[in-house]
Amino acid sequence: MHRMEVEGVVSLHRPGALRGRGRDKACIGQRFTNHEPKRAEVVLGGDEQDVREDEDGGEAASLPQTWEFVLPDEAATEDLGLFLCEFLMPGDRVALTGSLGDGKTTLARAIIRELTGEPDLEVPSPTFTLIQPYTARDGRGIVHADLYRLRDADELVELGFDEMAEEAITLVEWPEKMPPHDGPVLSVSLSLRPEFGEGSRFARIEGHGAMRARLDRARAVRKLLARAGWDDAERILMQGDASSRAYERLRRPDGSTAVLMIAPPRPDGPPVRDGKPYSAIVHLAESVHAFVALDRGLRALGFSAPRVYGEDLTEGLLILEDLGSEPVVEGGAPRPERYAEAVRLLAKLHATDLPSVLPVAAGIDHVIPPYDKEALLFEAELLPEWYAPAIRGVSLPEEARSAFVTLWREALDAAVPARPTWTLRDYHSPNLIWLPGREGLERVGVIDFQDAVMGHPAYDVASLLQDARVDASADFELRLLGLYVRERRARDPAFDMGTFATAYALLAAQRATKILGIFARLDRRDGKPGYLAHLPRIEGYLARNLAHPALSNLRDWHAQHLPALLAT
Repeated sequence: MHRMEVEGVVSLHRPGALRGRGRDKACIGQRFTNHEPKRAEVVLGGDEQDVREDEDGGEAASLPQTWEFVLPDEAATEDLGLFLCEFLMPGDRVALTGSLGDGKTTLARAIIRELTGEPDLEVPSPTFTLIQPYTARDGRGIVHADLYRLRDADELVELGFDEMAEEAITLVEWPEKMPPHDGPVLSVSLSLRPEFGEGSRFARIEGHGAMRARLDRARAVRKLLARAGWDDAERILMQGDASSRAYERLRRPDGSTAVLMIAPPRPDGPPVRDGKPYSAIVHLAESVHAFVALDRGLRALGFSAPRVYGEDLTEGLLILEDLGSEPVVEGGAPRPERYAEAVRLLAKLHATDLPSVLPVAAGIDHVIPPYDKEALLFEAELLPEWYAPAIRGVSLPEEARSAFVTLWREALDAAVPARPTWTLRDYHSPNLIWLPGREGLERVGVIDFQDAVMGHPAYDVASLLQDARVDASADFELRLLGLYVRERRARDPAFDMGTFATAYALLAAQRATKILGIFARLDRRDGKPGYLAHLPRIEGYLARNLAHPALSNLRDWHAQHLPALLAT
């Protein structure tokens, strides 16, 4: 980090939001010459982090709890509203404080216009009505309250404020006249400060509760975009996955695109076994360090993982090359030539001696964890824990569950790799992108590999050929298995097809077992029923795999306890 002078302006507006307003950027970062001697603050862009310079020349921590800056004109106040819209959610309260004429209503009006998508919407101050509701473009409720004339808090009860605000984004002027809010609160204090220039306002912002992390992350995103040269890009929300990550497509005025990945460090969940959370037992990535390490490792081998354009490892933010959206499937079925290349990619990867430690940044390494028996068994247990009761209506006795784990423990002995390889874990159609403008294996774009482990090569082959979302016949699966074996033997004549075939059946069955449990859990615990549509396909895969002789004992267990599954 380097010391920098803070002169000039810093962009605040949401990219794309100010087009048509006759100016390219809003600005908020003037030098605070009369605020505190010899102290300056950089906000939302430019340097690698906020830098505060004290009299002794030391640098305080980035993103201080209270965010302070100057808004040089009314337009900048409006732009602040656009920025706040990026992370406000139903149930939030924005507490707007300041004297009469300090800009509270100006800021509230900008927020409401942006959320409703109506830039010319009349938004009068609700001084006399006290409360004015609106509806955002996505259906969310918005409540604007001005409590300057409030005589007693009971008036809010009579007006139904609590009911309106419960699931709404609530903007409150003169919030000191109402009881404290238990949910997330964003405190915004505005004051006219002519010493910074005519029409200037001084802003002080602080997040409380869950709002603090969102505010910090929004600021970090803006700073990363500016540092990486994407601060002029429009941000378009992309469909997410079953994880807690979020993605946005960035589109510059010239049409070039990138992908913003927002993956804050994963907090530990509750302990579920031996004092360890689920994520630790099954070795899920806890930060973007894993993605960056594997990304660079794959690219070093000549594979088409997305290039990293910018990163904030602490906040879990990455700006990635946009590989597009050309799929390897068509009409819900594999495109054979594209799947064949995906198989060849795995064969090349698995024939390579691969390290278990990869660099992330200077002085930072990522250790790829082993896909050990403990992880495989714990994942398999999701079937009796979630799938059996939720989908089949079967409450398994402890004896049956114990037998299930014992049988899997014995079976997995045949799936211990002689030479562990990078197991990407989610190597299937949603995470493979076809790149027709490239040659050979580089036509297969690979994403979503942050949970990679050191495991058996058969696992990713099964992940591809028994895709939970794709209808593929057993004949098609066998043809591509044959292709994989030929490709491996071409690189290693000693490749043992029989041992691989057994491990393939075992790990394909384990993966199907795990996914049945995960999809049932996503429905019952997380309220995501859409994944249930894939259950019949996965049940078919599991029944197919259980026919292998190495899984005969587990097949007998299913025949006794979940016979309907084998009938699919």
